[in-house]
Amino acid sequence: MKKYLFFLITLLIPLNVFSYSDYIIPGGQSVGISVNNKGIMIVGFYKVANNLNKNKLRIGDIITKVNGEEVVTINELVKSVEKYAKDNKVLLTIKRNNKEFEKDFELINNNGTYKTGLYVKDSITGIGTLTYIDPETKIFGALGHEIADSISGSIVEIKDGTIYKSVITSIDKGQRGIAGSKNAKFYSNDKYGDINKNSKVGIYGLYNKDISGYKTLKVGDLDSIKLGKAYIYTVLDGENIEKYEIIIDNVNYGLTKNIHFEIISDELINKTGGIIQGMSGSPIVQNDLIIGAVTHVIVDNPTTGYGVSIINMLKEGER
Repeated sequence: MKKYLFFLITLLIPLNVFSYSDYIIPGGQSVGISVNNKGIMIVGFYKVANNLNKNKLRIGDIITKVNGEEVVTINELVKSVEKYAKDNKVLLTIKRNNKEFEKDFELINNNGTYKTGLYVKDSITGIGTLTYIDPETKIFGALGHEIADSISGSIVEIKDGTIYKSVITSIDKGQRGIAGSKNAKFYSNDKYGDINKNSKVGIYGLYNKDISGYKTLKVGDLDSIKLGKAYIYTVLDGENIEKYEIIIDNVNYGLTKNIHFEIISDELINKTGGIIQGMSGSPIVQNDLIIGAVTHVIVDNPTTGYGVSIINMLKEGER
């Protein structure tokens, strides 16, 4: 009887065992972000022979193949269309809502040049904030939310990407109803790490710079968060990471928006007007614990916003 009981208990051990460290390196530095899409995203349409979107595709659709041949860049798409066009048609493989289908796509031949009527892109660049580096695995997390296409709103399925050095040059101050932003100079030849995942709670990859001598902070879970004073770490000028005081007024469980807070630092409010674009991923620290990262601003009141639990980010980084 005891043997059977032991066997049943062992079967109930969870399969998801996470190995992130109890102490991690807090971020706060601004990073340039560049990702290559897994396929080519349709972001708009233009008229061809007085027709607009005659092929009835949608913004956010991903072109993955032409006549069965994989395409991942706009240049490859153009070459494949020219190669396979027959009777002014090609067969496209389209991905929509994680499902693929084939589409006979009609082209317009304009003096030997094929026109598709599509505006497309194969990569996205921007600015964000590094949240953490795990000193044991060198896995990093940044942003605290997904990279989504600004036109379609679709989460970007990435092929690969990089984070690299950026220096903040100026701030466009936000105000009620209008989001502000950080402006930066990018150094794409000074790469910090490789991105391999884009998820609802951030982007992840491997950090490739030397981290010896970096200070660590203990990880705090949601139960360790107290209502009251905490700090966000971020850069508003050059590469200088500064901490700014906030008040946490609500904590909830779930995947995202775990921490609701209000900025009370006069210095930060005077410089930025509140939470601005480029601040996503800024670590939230309380009582010497890293507990989360800034993710969202409430545009109608930009001194308030949300953060995601650091535990949710660490778990996603390990998956």
